[in-house]
Amino acid sequence: MASVFHHFLLVLVFLDTHAAQPFCLPGCTCSEESFGRTLQCISVSLGKIPGNLSEEFKQVRIENSPLFEMPQGSFINMSTLEYLWLNFNNISVIHLGALEHLPELRELRLEGNRLRSVPWTAFRATPLLRVLDLKRNKIDALPELALQFLVSLTYLDLSSNRLTVVSRSVFLNWPAYLKRRQPDCGAGILSSLVVALHDNPWVCDCRLRGLVQFVKSITLPVILVNSYLICRGPLSKAGQIFHETELSACMKPQISTPSANVTIRVGQNVTLRCLAQASPSPSIAWTYPLSMWREFDVLTSSTGEDTALSELAIPAAHLVDSGNYTCMASNSIGKSTLVISLHVQPAQALHAPDSLSIPSEGNAYIDLRVVKQTVHGILLEWLAVADTSEEEWFTLHIASDEAFRKEVVHVGPGINTYAVDDLLPGTKYEACLSLKGQPPHQGQCVVFVTGRDGGGLEARERLLHVTVVLCVVLLAVPVGAYAWAAQGPCSCSKWVLRYCLHCRKDPSCPPAAPQCRDGSFREHPAVCDDGEGHTDTEGDKEKEGAEENS
Repeated sequence: MASVFHHFLLVLVFLDTHAAQPFCLPGCTCSEESFGRTLQCISVSLGKIPGNLSEEFKQVRIENSPLFEMPQGSFINMSTLEYLWLNFNNISVIHLGALEHLPELRELRLEGNRLRSVPWTAFRATPLLRVLDLKRNKIDALPELALQFLVSLTYLDLSSNRLTVVSRSVFLNWPAYLKRRQPDCGAGILSSLVVALHDNPWVCDCRLRGLVQFVKSITLPVILVNSYLICRGPLSKAGQIFHETELSACMKPQISTPSANVTIRVGQNVTLRCLAQASPSPSIAWTYPLSMWREFDVLTSSTGEDTALSELAIPAAHLVDSGNYTCMASNSIGKSTLVISLHVQPAQALHAPDSLSIPSEGNAYIDLRVVKQTVHGILLEWLAVADTSEEEWFTLHIASDEAFRKEVVHVGPGINTYAVDDLLPGTKYEACLSLKGQPPHQGQCVVFVTGRDGGGLEARERLLHVTVVLCVVLLAVPVGAYAWAAQGPCSCSKWVLRYCLHCRKDPSCPPAAPQCRDGSFREHPAVCDDGEGHTDTEGDKEKEGAEENS
């Protein structure tokens, strides 16, 4: 009896031991470490973070999996989790509440993911976090208060990201840094603060001046993993390390020009110049009244550090080009504008002495464009400015050699659009605009082709479909039916030949089809296509008569 009772106790102990073992995910490994129970899922196809993880896990390590996000409430049952490693996944989004219910978290490693930004306020829920590893991501910006909730952090790795400009205020507002900079804080008691910022494409202009000064001033207990931070741009600073470069203060653009008032004659070439000094380097753009119609070449070049020269070239100036040209330079600090006035005067006519003065024909600047086009229609728009102060009438010519069409429309002052909706599809047309009573000159015409009619294509496709169906039906008729029809007293093939000869002589009306014995060809008229240039001969007539006698 005692032996039976002993075996019963062993079974209960065995069942109780296995019942106490937490569940481990398929394909993953669970083990007991010195700090607690660990879950490792390496190269396991997990589409999302499992929601049924045991709260007894102290470390969760999921790597080389297709995870793409950390959703809100991912670790709702894991309030004792201390180490979370999610390296080398595809995580691109961390939701704001993803770290909720993790008050004991001490390490968060997200190396080798696809993060472009981080919800820094989410770290409010992890006051004990000491290690934050974000290297080899795609983070390109750090807000000034990004580190304000990382009060216990001792290791921050932002290396191998896409950071170009970071403000010094990011670190000056970091409580962990401020704690170690206080003179009476007992620096010997606090651990070192390790920061990694290397292998980023730093742009060493005035915006990075504060960070460069911060890096130069770093001393213990703050440590940079790699203190040789290298400038990637601009070109004049590329390859320099932070400790060697000197950056100037930022300033908004200051613009100047050799001449703010330019006067030229019609037909002359002119170049307007705008010189801008700014830090960081400015971008320059031009605006003028007819920029939608008159597009000029603009060349912008760097003449020195933080200096840019922009040149706007106007070839063969016309009276319509007169006006104010605004040069606008801008950078991250601000923008400035400068106005250059261009005056285009008409060319003076040269008259020989003692000669009769013959009034010359008027001239005009005309720019004609197609703004809308359909299968059967077109919408034309133009800019027309006459040299004279009087209101001029214009003539619009629309012609097509393919459609044998020529249309002339006289347009009054103030009208700059014309629509045509009765054109042929798939046809080439030419439209020209000129002063009334004058032929159009070069540059006053536009050539266009109307769209193709989709209805014709659909009709051809239907015809092809019907032809294919008829061929299939004819091929399905047994060969014996053709042989039986050919042996009948009424030779349908002879009738077809006779009808074709009749078509050549008199195509007005076909004779009645012969009534075959089986009636299979009854009420099916034959159709013949007479070739071009065919002439009936006497031999054909004699052959026809012989066939009738037989």
